[in-house]
Amino acid sequence: MEQYELDAIESIVTRQQGPYETITVDTLTPVIGAEVSGIDLSKELSDTQVAEVRKAFLQHHVLVFRDQELSDDDHKRFARHFGDLHPVTLPEPGSDPYILEISATKESHVVAGDGWHSDGSADAAPSLGSMLYVTRTPDGGSGGDTLFANMHLAYEALSPAMKTFLDGLTAIHDGMVAWQGHTPPDGYVPPKEEHPVVVRHPETGRKLLYVNPGYTSHIVQLSPVESRALLDMLFDLVARQQKLSCRVRWTPNTLVFWDNRCTQHHAIWDYYPHSRYGRRIAIEGTRPKA
Repeated sequence: MEQYELDAIESIVTRQQGPYETITVDTLTPVIGAEVSGIDLSKELSDTQVAEVRKAFLQHHVLVFRDQELSDDDHKRFARHFGDLHPVTLPEPGSDPYILEISATKESHVVAGDGWHSDGSADAAPSLGSMLYVTRTPDGGSGGDTLFANMHLAYEALSPAMKTFLDGLTAIHDGMVAWQGHTPPDGYVPPKEEHPVVVRHPETGRKLLYVNPGYTSHIVQLSPVESRALLDMLFDLVARQQKLSCRVRWTPNTLVFWDNRCTQHHAIWDYYPHSRYGRRIAIEGTRPKA
């Protein structure tokens, strides 16, 4: 690795702080992800517990809570500690407008999240984060892992010249990109927004790379050929640079809370013909800003 890559990793590691009084936090990798134990999300949380979960969330970006027995009301109550709930884009008739069922069976032709992306980045105000609660995992206990990438590190590990070039560029995020090869539902109007290529986290102020293959179509200031070449290079960073990522192995009754503002994720569909089921709640966010 180049020295600026090593410096970026070391900076992230030294930024992590502890200890915690009411929860236990065990890191998944030095740069992203942690398992949180010693807390029951089905119960009312104290102000100190919420504050410590928020602290861990901002430090590690992806939090894993195992062995949680949660009702839909429990799930929503925990999410509301971090903001208003973000409504489901295409809710099923009669369903809870804030709970998205994530289900895959042997009849599925596609599954949600199979490819690197940041949820809803084509929206004017993408979600702050998501809480996915998985209650059924593939038979045999293998497959269906989710990868998460640290987009702060993706930016910080770039060369100084590339950082300078990217600052000030903007990109179009188009909801139709996610539907390539498929027909969207009748009446669905895909969102389309222009966001900076490099944005700052609204709570920590840290810069991060904000383009993803699930929604980003092109860079506004470049020619089509230049845009495609640059985006392919930036997408490849996430797909190939394992040092950016952690892998979450799901077990029944696991809830994962990720920061949608500074991560990308990829739900690996490697368990066909087995099934997996979960419920996801998203939290309202703000417009990305440079």
